[in-house]
Amino acid sequence: MTNTEPARAKKRGRATQQAGEQPPQLSVHNPATGAVVGTVADESAETVAAKVRELRLYQPEWEAIGPDGRKEWLLKLQDWIIDNTEHLADVLQSETGKPRVDALIDPTFSTDLIGYYARRAGKFLADDHPAPHSPLARVKKLTTVYRPYPVVGVITPWNFPLAMPVLDVIPALAAGAAVILKPSEVTPLSALELARGWAEIGAPPVFTVATGAGATGAAVVDNADYIQFTGSTATGRRIAAACVERMVPYSLELGGKDPAIVLADADIERAAHGITFGGMFNSGQLCISVERVYVEAPVYDEFVAALTENVKALRQGIDDRTPKHDIGAMATEAQVNIVQRHIDEAVAAGARVLTGGKRTGVGTLFEPTVLVDVDHSMSCVTEETFGPTLPVIKVADEAEAIRLANDSSYGLSASVWTGDKERGERIARRLDAGAVNINDVFANLFSFALPMGGWGNSGVGARWGGADGVRKYCRVQAITKPILPTQTKELTWYPYQMPKLLVALGAMRAAAARGMRRIDIPALMRLRGGDK
Repeated sequence: MTNTEPARAKKRGRATQQAGEQPPQLSVHNPATGAVVGTVADESAETVAAKVRELRLYQPEWEAIGPDGRKEWLLKLQDWIIDNTEHLADVLQSETGKPRVDALIDPTFSTDLIGYYARRAGKFLADDHPAPHSPLARVKKLTTVYRPYPVVGVITPWNFPLAMPVLDVIPALAAGAAVILKPSEVTPLSALELARGWAEIGAPPVFTVATGAGATGAAVVDNADYIQFTGSTATGRRIAAACVERMVPYSLELGGKDPAIVLADADIERAAHGITFGGMFNSGQLCISVERVYVEAPVYDEFVAALTENVKALRQGIDDRTPKHDIGAMATEAQVNIVQRHIDEAVAAGARVLTGGKRTGVGTLFEPTVLVDVDHSMSCVTEETFGPTLPVIKVADEAEAIRLANDSSYGLSASVWTGDKERGERIARRLDAGAVNINDVFANLFSFALPMGGWGNSGVGARWGGADGVRKYCRVQAITKPILPTQTKELTWYPYQMPKLLVALGAMRAAAARGMRRIDIPALMRLRGGDK
């Protein structure tokens, strides 16, 4: 036991007593079977506030051990996740109804991200020493320091119950912040496993989970010093308003309606395979799922035929530990209803279903669906679907594809499919989206050196982006330190002495102006004329 352990135990006891009585419980269901797979506390605002107070007690020690000290704990957590991958996949399947392969992706993705930020945080958080901009500033050493927000609140959705928390919890911990995580009440079990792992490795108590419904999340927003939220645009707006009221910073990753553009020179087979995966992965429940497809007329029929064949071939069902299926259940009954409504409204307005279009009859499983004869007035194009549907629209040319792709309030990501990579990049630079993948989908999701952020209704701020991924959780502090021996007073201090002041003003002008204005002697003499 370290010297700090008795004090920590005493502090923890106080916070626990403040947490109140046993809270009501929420049931967690497997959406594929309806079975109850667990219960969690619906924690009150008072409990959340107590947890944040406790985190504040330990955060200074966590910050003080520095990036290298934090790296050792993060890599121990990485070891724990690797050693417990099969169990984590079991838990994840139980609360989502995902296929086994998809359930294994979460812990594997998590280990990759932990390794990236644990090993690079020291470099990313090192002091910067910017070059002075003028001669006057060269007498000072300039330093930019990155100091973490004490407590970061992370609020995550239900589509990736382990990976989504890791995306933001790990960079915040690496930055030196303490973290309170509020997972979706639909899928909280994986987040609790992550917290269990943190405790089992003996890590400092700077990471905790608050389970519950909307009031619990609101309490996190009311108590943390920085909020990272991933979820719906409507909820994001409310969180932003609450953060502005408290004057705390926030980052929001919200809805998406990602377009895919298939040009006539594209490899149609690759495009059809990629867009099938991009639209159907995780039953379409991914913020950067392909939700709109624009295909140039000369290859439209060929592409639609290949896409439909691929979607029909997908294996759908409920997995145990043996991987058998490509697509499993949707997370909630409410989301199934949205998908069905979008399809029904599209068909009523003239669209055709080429495959899928309805529930399978098992739990929340919904058939992978391809829609054609779709236009931009339909809800399946204008609203976020977040389900296994692919509406396909024929376009005359590249210009129409770009115009329609940009005809959306969302701007999370997009893809361009073409045989000419330079053409693809040129089009990418014209799309209103935070990320564009050329001849691929989701590639940016596995590139932590790139920022992942949305435009418009898709969010504010970004996650990752190399150093920015940890620096976002830091307050920036500027420090100036004298280089030269300390003088009695500076040239510009009271009482003004015009000869000395003219030296300072002249140096400033000489550094900033251009041409003869740099040495505007008459102007300086006019100033000197005021010298008493």
